[in-house]
Amino acid sequence: MGLYLAAYLVALVVSFALTPLVTRLAHARRYVDAPGTRKVHDVPIPRIGGVAIILALLAGAAVAFVLVPAAAAVLRGWRTQILAVIAASALIGVVGLADDIRSMRARTKLVAQLAAAGAVCLLGVRVDVLAADGLGVLHLGVFGWLLTIVWIVGVTNAVNFVDGLDGLAGGISAIAATALGLFAIRTGQPAVVALTLALLGSLTGFLAFNLNPARIFMGDCGSMFVGFCLASLGVLCAKGASNIVAMAVLALALGIPIFDTLFSMLRRFLERRSVFSPDRNHLHHRLLDYGLEHRHAVLVIYGATLGATGLGMFLMVTRGAATIVVFCCVCVLLVLLFRVVGSVRLSESVGRLRRNFAIAREAKEQQKVFEHAQLRIREAHDFDNWWLAVCAAAQDMGLSRLMLKRIDGGGPGSEILWRNSVELSRRRIISTTVPIILGDDAQPPLQAEVDVPVDVSLEAAALRVKLFSRLIDENSPAALPLAGTVLGGSVLKVNEIPPGGPPQVVC
Repeated sequence: MGLYLAAYLVALVVSFALTPLVTRLAHARRYVDAPGTRKVHDVPIPRIGGVAIILALLAGAAVAFVLVPAAAAVLRGWRTQILAVIAASALIGVVGLADDIRSMRARTKLVAQLAAAGAVCLLGVRVDVLAADGLGVLHLGVFGWLLTIVWIVGVTNAVNFVDGLDGLAGGISAIAATALGLFAIRTGQPAVVALTLALLGSLTGFLAFNLNPARIFMGDCGSMFVGFCLASLGVLCAKGASNIVAMAVLALALGIPIFDTLFSMLRRFLERRSVFSPDRNHLHHRLLDYGLEHRHAVLVIYGATLGATGLGMFLMVTRGAATIVVFCCVCVLLVLLFRVVGSVRLSESVGRLRRNFAIAREAKEQQKVFEHAQLRIREAHDFDNWWLAVCAAAQDMGLSRLMLKRIDGGGPGSEILWRNSVELSRRRIISTTVPIILGDDAQPPLQAEVDVPVDVSLEAAALRVKLFSRLIDENSPAALPLAGTVLGGSVLKVNEIPPGGPPQVVC
């Protein structure tokens, strides 16, 4: 107990002492988070509080594993794994600090997280088997590497994404560290207990300055470090017996950020945006939109986290199918919370999914039509055949009207008009003009006026306009003879395509 108490108290004191110093440094160097649309603060707040958390954990771990003589026996056999977790977590914290000081691309941070997770796997911090009382043992082999990397990177980003309100990420992580420490105590893993208590102490000291109204944020430096450290400690704890339970307990303790991240990624996928793009539909944003005050929203999420964690602790005394039932029931309760506040809407998600499938199907069909039209239009050896091929393409693409104009500076000019013989909806129409470059300044310029009905969506109709414009642009009639063609005179010409028949020019 002296080992555990030393790790916690040293980390707590160092974090509490360093955080004000880091705050002053951030103000002096202007490492602050400015107010914005997605922000909930009105004044610039320092955002490198993670530095104090990292240094405090390192101090607690050093005292526990270096300065306490009794810790030598605890460290024996865990040295490589413990150093791997600490070093990789600190590296991720440095990457987050670089992002706090000078913004980095999301992909760059993801690559760093994957590399760090791969490194700890290489050094033995990985899940090789899945086992639980009454459920048997499953050897994962190479899939253990994949599961470990996905777990570590996923939890790292989940904690990072939930860091949206004062004290939110820190409080949830403190609860998760406590749950993981209790499980490690029960399963006899003192090294994991010491590290989780050092992490808990660093978070406790920091929260004194991070609770609403916050005087400092942990930033990506802190959230990524804490998430990576928790995930890695969960894997380290899972190397003992009943490792499924170790992962499940931590997953439920971090259920709010994990589900929030999954639903956010799903929402962005359905909206066809980058999964790393920001939005304002996280759980804490929805609670604020419901009218809750800042502190009350945080307390609600704290309560939900404590409830999920408390129920998850029953996993330590269940066996067999009961373990799966308890885990699934708690997950359902968490999903219901997101459903109540409107972070996930099943009917809306299904509607977006159907719309996306319709747009994708339309795009695939239009691409086939475009490629076929390209082959046909390239075979045209004079302007008349070129016009016939263009009309056929307009028919296949579902255009409602196509007018080709020759614009004479001093004369009346000429026009050719094609209308689709199939009756199309006219309630919504996209109209555009496509210039046709002939490459000869002596020739009067041509332009095509195009009408496209909006059937599936505006985006699908715009895709038809884009493909038709590309067809005209890439297959200009510049090299084709114009004399004696349908544009030879100034009389209005009309071209119509009978149903099922080829286009015909009517002079």
